[in-house]
Amino acid sequence: MIPAYQPVTDPLGHQWLSALVATIPILVMLVTLGGLRWKAHIAGLTSWAVALVIAVAVYAMPVTTALSLSAHGFVYGLFPIVWILLCAIWMYQVTVISGRFDDLRATFYLITDDPRVLGLIIAFCFGGLLEALAGFGAPVAIVTVMLVAIGFSPIRAAITALLANTVPVAFGAVGLPILMAAKTADLPVLAVSPVAGRICAILSLVVPLLLLYVIDGKRGVAQCWPIGLFIGGIFGVVKWVVSGTSLYNLTEVFAAVITVVAVVAFLRVWHPKGGEGARPRVGQALVPEVEEAHLRGGADGHGGTATATAQKTAPATTGTELRTDHLDGRRILMALVPYVLVIAVFSIAAIPAVKEALASTDLKFAWPGLSDLDNAAGAPAGHRAYTLTWLSSPGTLLAFVAIAVGLIYKVPMGTLFGELWKNAVKLKYTALTIGSVVALAFVMGDSGQTLALGLFIAGVGAAYPFFAPILGWIGTYVTGSDTSANILFSGLQAGVGDQIGHKELLVGAGAAGGVVGKMISPQSLAVAASAIGIAGAESVILRKVFGYSILLLFFMCLITGLMSTPVLGWLLP
Repeated sequence: MIPAYQPVTDPLGHQWLSALVATIPILVMLVTLGGLRWKAHIAGLTSWAVALVIAVAVYAMPVTTALSLSAHGFVYGLFPIVWILLCAIWMYQVTVISGRFDDLRATFYLITDDPRVLGLIIAFCFGGLLEALAGFGAPVAIVTVMLVAIGFSPIRAAITALLANTVPVAFGAVGLPILMAAKTADLPVLAVSPVAGRICAILSLVVPLLLLYVIDGKRGVAQCWPIGLFIGGIFGVVKWVVSGTSLYNLTEVFAAVITVVAVVAFLRVWHPKGGEGARPRVGQALVPEVEEAHLRGGADGHGGTATATAQKTAPATTGTELRTDHLDGRRILMALVPYVLVIAVFSIAAIPAVKEALASTDLKFAWPGLSDLDNAAGAPAGHRAYTLTWLSSPGTLLAFVAIAVGLIYKVPMGTLFGELWKNAVKLKYTALTIGSVVALAFVMGDSGQTLALGLFIAGVGAAYPFFAPILGWIGTYVTGSDTSANILFSGLQAGVGDQIGHKELLVGAGAAGGVVGKMISPQSLAVAASAIGIAGAESVILRKVFGYSILLLFFMCLITGLMSTPVLGWLLP
């Protein structure tokens, strides 16, 4: 019989020392992936093994419990996470094999012929809408391939998608992260959501400008800053307002849709300069030794997703060759069918009655070997059971969309499902990466390692509001989910708030902090690398996005800290 296990948060008798040991798996991941440039699946497995050894040797978790927990995490990584990624890429691949790909690209250019503005609309606005409706990696996967479709180089597209997938995350998946933050902290959701909404609203003023820099450097910022500020401003204002209402769970839906409508109107009176010259620059490889080998046909033998095809047929670098005159209403509608269906299907699935009906089909069963696993409070741990969300999973909904698009486009069923199998094979290393990273997150969380880190950071006392977002950042980096990070740390944030005040601010700041940890999460990196079809690109992408994550985290910590003082205290609801 496996003995009952309750995680300990200070096994070494000194919180700083226990926390220091708990950072080792995180540092191993960062060093092996970002520094030593190991392949992501090797780095993930190594980091998991280190976490497992620490859980057993330092945090006294039974070996059988640690192994069973790891298996649970690995399976969860495969389903629903890898399943969502696979179906997102499959759905996009249907547009390629159907021959509708060129029409889709040309349709984007009806909005504007400036790829930098299109990048903002697709990554920030449409990506925000996808995050609001689906989450779980689908926005990064879909946005990345769409950006390549309009001429972005693969690595640039991946970085843009990851950086844009920040502001909407706190209210993603129809408000689930915020709901769980409030529930875990035992606070009314409307005490937490406006705080997180306002912090992220301020962040939305900065992210579009950083996106312009990623897309086209200083020239992009200099020539397009008005549209960047306009998009960030509209998005932020809507987020600020809606997050404080009973419709908080639709914050990102309202923000994304209203911003797109406003941008279309704005572009009627203002036009950026230099769009034609920007096209060759956005298509220029950021890391030639990685991207050019891929575009020559996937030298490593593991690439070749739809994005490879997209890049090879990307818009030419001269404006005269970007033709849209062949488009009519029917061709435009057919080109947009996949994304109209995504919005429609996920909107319907978000209706409470429909959502409840889909969830009623979930299959929940006890995971072997974890029947006596408790959390830090002594209550049954959530990982005692595994829930198979076979019908309610965003991946399954995307699969329905892919099949529907295939029928509409008259793709033979053999070809349609053949593409699903081809992409499943190509994702084998990504599946190994994501599975091992989720296993690591499960072991670190249920052994007490992650909480030990949080308790150490919380020990700074009255200055803690300046550090509160860091817990969300760490939690989302480790787990790959702002929702999971909130479940992990919101109770701790609330406890510190009871001692030093600012309880709602701390819980909201933790939820907001997770959004800037999402872009460097190994899960997100694996999704982005798979979407561009370059196996092993995770280390390259991490080095490119890590600085942005740290910069935004510092900015968020500063804003949160000042909100606990009279300087910015007036921003609180």
